[in-house]
Amino acid sequence: MNKHELELLIRAKNPIVSIETPDERRAVRVVREVVRKMSLPLAEWSVTEGLAPAPPAAQGLLVKPGAVLPALRHLRESSYPIVYLFKDIGPLCKDAQVARFLRDLYFSEDTRLWTLVLIDSAGLPAEIRRLTVPFDVGWPDEDEIKRVVAETLARAEQRGLVEVDVQLSERHMDQLVQMLRGLTAEEAARMVAAALHDDNVLDAGDLARVMDAKRNRLKTTGCLETVIADVSPDEIGGLSNLKRWLNQRRGGFSAAARRYGLDPPRGMLLLGVQGCGKSLCAKVVASAWRMPLLRMDPGVLYQKFIGESEARLREALAQAESLAPVVLWIDEIEKAFASAGSYSADGGLSQRMFGTLLSWMQDHRHPIFMIATANNISDLPPELVRKGRFDEIFFIDLPSERHRRSIFGIHLRRRGRDPKEFDLKRLAAESGGLTGAEIEEAIRSGMYSAFAEGKPCTTEHVIRAIEATQPLSVVMRESIENLRGWAAGRCVPAD
Repeated sequence: MNKHELELLIRAKNPIVSIETPDERRAVRVVREVVRKMSLPLAEWSVTEGLAPAPPAAQGLLVKPGAVLPALRHLRESSYPIVYLFKDIGPLCKDAQVARFLRDLYFSEDTRLWTLVLIDSAGLPAEIRRLTVPFDVGWPDEDEIKRVVAETLARAEQRGLVEVDVQLSERHMDQLVQMLRGLTAEEAARMVAAALHDDNVLDAGDLARVMDAKRNRLKTTGCLETVIADVSPDEIGGLSNLKRWLNQRRGGFSAAARRYGLDPPRGMLLLGVQGCGKSLCAKVVASAWRMPLLRMDPGVLYQKFIGESEARLREALAQAESLAPVVLWIDEIEKAFASAGSYSADGGLSQRMFGTLLSWMQDHRHPIFMIATANNISDLPPELVRKGRFDEIFFIDLPSERHRRSIFGIHLRRRGRDPKEFDLKRLAAESGGLTGAEIEEAIRSGMYSAFAEGKPCTTEHVIRAIEATQPLSVVMRESIENLRGWAAGRCVPAD
């Protein structure tokens, strides 16, 4: 947010400036600070309070609460330099008189001495928005969030409600600040207060509580859905190169990384055989980095009306920006943009969608780590996979025998079984060509067989399930070999 920009908009005599934000308190505070710096009077209007001078000069009532037209007439007749701040006028613009009045104000003479600032949380109608110059008040930055945390702790102690014990290292404090980004100052303060309420201590254990609270706040509709990320890196067998790469970048969104001169990590593209853990990796990143995970469903992007699909994509990307820092996961990205090539037969829709995504990937500066998964990269336009779009492209192959042994152990423990009671070496040897998902299903099938027999599950039950499995590596042998051939020399092996 640049307060100087708002000052310039007022000095340039723009008749109407609009601020669309859910953080009304912050927007009002910014307008008051700018107007005070300019030594101008400020009057504020709302349907419940009417029109009155703003604090600290709040004396008297200029227009009674209720209809907005009397307040707009008062504004038009102002004969001295003044800034007017109107709150939530958007719903009232459905009235033809109000809409006409705003158009008259927009086309008023340049000799006017007033400036009208509109603050709306739900957004202005399109026909009114075109009459305004937008100003983005933004979200609280890291320094402001740190102040919010400190003020919340100080208030709790001053009220005598709790004796606050803060046990956060500098790294954990940076993580807390990153988690609170994308929230209003009030929302951040409430989450910190809620974390204190349990035991009057703010420590590393409260980070998970704050992340869960933000995840609940992120529950969305439309193109983005919140995904529970409760998987640790230890619950994925193999992928050592990928895990090492992620571990190096886990602090990339911190203030320390900015001071060091590092840009935030942008994302990665995961190419591989179906069922080998690409989707699981997205959950691991969000869990390990303590960031919410948002999944974009490409299938709901495309709509039947012209322009609606592109609007849906822009809406989803804007929503991710407002909720940052987040991990944005686009599953099977080739399904959304496979028709963006020259052979496209959809009237250019996929190309326009693809262009919107590429522009966003190139230009956005929000703390968003994008993970795209693909099963067939040859279907994707080359512009998407060139260096610079993603930080890295990884290829996830079928697990080796050593890693299959690890995967068997992980899934057995997850189902309450002791891996030591099973012959993991034999299971790994007998399961050549199976994906991680097929190994999980073999264990599940073996346990069902044992349950039906009324016996404990053994190695033999799992072996029989493996023998009954027709693995994907056999069914889709040619496709997998082509995929491996493409990835050789082009992608970084995940293992």
